[in-house]
Amino acid sequence: MAYMITDIRDAVDRNFLVTKNMSKQVESGTIVHIMDSSQAPDGTVVVNYRVIRSGQDFVVKFKSLKDFAKWARPDDFIARYQESFSKAEILHYIKVSNRTFASFCVPLMLVFLAAIWAVIIFLLKPTLVPIIIGAVASLIAILVITIIYKKSKTSVKINLYRKVSSKNWGVSF
Repeated sequence: MAYMITDIRDAVDRNFLVTKNMSKQVESGTIVHIMDSSQAPDGTVVVNYRVIRSGQDFVVKFKSLKDFAKWARPDDFIARYQESFSKAEILHYIKVSNRTFASFCVPLMLVFLAAIWAVIIFLLKPTLVPIIIGAVASLIAILVITIIYKKSKTSVKINLYRKVSSKNWGVSF
């Protein structure tokens, strides 16, 4: 379930994982602690935050609460064990966890379906058997892409848990 924030004051005293780069702000993959926030009547949001690792303070202004939610999201697991992960691992985690069915699966499905049906139409005679083969191949392509999508989201989390558990708890997944 996605984190929904209805008031910027709910973010105060929480750790957030920055997921989007902005000019003159911390880079993506950084854990920040929200120190203070305010929202103007016009919807403008001002957030004061501190970088956890360096202790530097920053102020950032957003046009709306939705823009803040695109910039950072709460992530207690990464915040708690950030020293166990490299920057590349955190960025890969952000990339995979930001994927949605519409942004990842649908474009791949369209490409594969277009390729399958192009092969069926241009290389085979238009009879019943090639159409059945195309339909079956289409269903298989959709199923495989959906499985890859779900498996990638699960595997990135399991890999992070595996790394933390073996290092901190002595448990192996």
